[in-house]
Amino acid sequence: MKLVFATHNQNKLKEVQALMPASIELLSLDDICCYEEIPETADTIDENAILKADFVKNNYNMDCFADDTGLEVTVLNGAPGVYSARYAGGDKNNENNINKLLKELDGVKDRSAQFKTVIALNLNDHQFMFLGVCKGTITTERRGSEGFGYDAVFQPEGYEKTFAEMTLEEKSKISHRGIALQDLIEYLSK
Repeated sequence: MKLVFATHNQNKLKEVQALMPASIELLSLDDICCYEEIPETADTIDENAILKADFVKNNYNMDCFADDTGLEVTVLNGAPGVYSARYAGGDKNNENNINKLLKELDGVKDRSAQFKTVIALNLNDHQFMFLGVCKGTITTERRGSEGFGYDAVFQPEGYEKTFAEMTLEEKSKISHRGIALQDLIEYLSK
């Protein structure tokens, strides 16, 4: 089975490819010659995933899935949420996003947060949704060099390490994206 993962993000692609069964050939947007940035103009993480999956289905007529992920911080009323990638501005700079987050949480005791991933799958003219949530806390400083995004400041519940201190295998077993992907893969395997 050929399936398009609606992303240009090579880090995400690498994470997902590591989990996919050999029977599924995973293609990125670059592989199908879609070089434009698909607009993420929705107000929710769920709607953004649907927008991206529908864009590929409507413009390339290929079965596909798209994900959207947000970091939701309790004391920030769920922010940065749907704006996680653009939290510190439109340039999607991970370092600036982390700097802004740490500044806003400076001196705050409740550092609870969760990562939420929603996957929209368009397959055989039907749409299916998969959800993954990973609860944790925001650390007071960066730790680790693996991963991307907010991984260096997110410590999942029950662990002493941040996502950025974990191997890809460790992170994939417990992460928001890993949970949603496992449900997707289980569905595709039926």
